[in-house]
Amino acid sequence: MRIHQLFDSPAIILANEEKDFIDRYPSEILINSLCDRDEVIARNLVRKGIYEISNDSKHILLKGKRKPL
Repeated sequence: MRIHQLFDSPAIILANEEKDFIDRYPSEILINSLCDRDEVIARNLVRKGIYEISNDSKHILLKGKRKPL
């Protein structure tokens, strides 16, 4: 492995279930509206850096798809 391969952004590996979640839901999701299994998937996607939790902790947002203030 070469040094530039280490410093380039690594690919994020998604399970089929996580990919389906991203395709199924919009870029902003109300956390309380998720069923238990989807909430677990959403938490995993937040850990992987695909989604982020909003400032009010009520929504998760797809990174790069934020609404302007």
